[in-house]
Amino acid sequence: MTTHVQIQFFTRLNDFVAVDKRHQAFDFAFIKPRSIKDLIESIGVPHTEVDIVLVDDKSVDFHYLVTGGERIKVYPHASRLALPGLIHNLPSNPSPPRFVLDVHLGRLAGYLRMLGFDTLYRNDYDDPTLAQISQLEQRILVTSDRRLLMRKQVSLGYLMRSHNPRRQIKELMNRYQLHRHSTQLVRCRDCNGIIRAVDKQEIVAQLLPLTRKYYQSFYQCEDCKKIFWKGSHYQRMQALISSIMADA
Repeated sequence: MTTHVQIQFFTRLNDFVAVDKRHQAFDFAFIKPRSIKDLIESIGVPHTEVDIVLVDDKSVDFHYLVTGGERIKVYPHASRLALPGLIHNLPSNPSPPRFVLDVHLGRLAGYLRMLGFDTLYRNDYDDPTLAQISQLEQRILVTSDRRLLMRKQVSLGYLMRSHNPRRQIKELMNRYQLHRHSTQLVRCRDCNGIIRAVDKQEIVAQLLPLTRKYYQSFYQCEDCKKIFWKGSHYQRMQALISSIMADA
């Protein structure tokens, strides 16, 4: 037997709702009782984007069983509701934030590492692997695939709205307040390893003649052993970081 609820999504959750249903309450039909989490995701909104759910003006968790006739309001992170007994369905984020990114977000991974954030990325991670890493290591799963965020084991996640890497890093800076945690140029942009100062004599045989002549201070990735120094490339990275921070 088909039954109905009235449901409304607020602010940025409307990104996931059909255009003709945005910013308004609408009827939604379903056949049998189901959890509020399943109902919300059947409309297309990943549970990782939802924080507060009100059913008939009472705050509920994702296990609430919807039977029909309810009035439902769904809010994202950082909604300013002043109601007693609010239940927050989103877990706390790791501090500082750490990430795992899907295969389409390689440039974004480089930006996050450049800003000092522990960011796992490989171009051969499949969906089950990404979900497992997010769960086991408590990493925020960043993806362009909303279905991936609907996997049961994923509790920390964000769906990229933009396809432009510079806009993507701005999205994450604002969503997770990354400017509060940034420790710039301490991670290798290529492999995510920690960069440490290294004595020139330890790596002098690996340097090109002009680099050996004009530079005295060097740094090396603990994992991939790539060597860094404050040359023109360093200046360009500093300028890029300043631009990213200004945008956010």
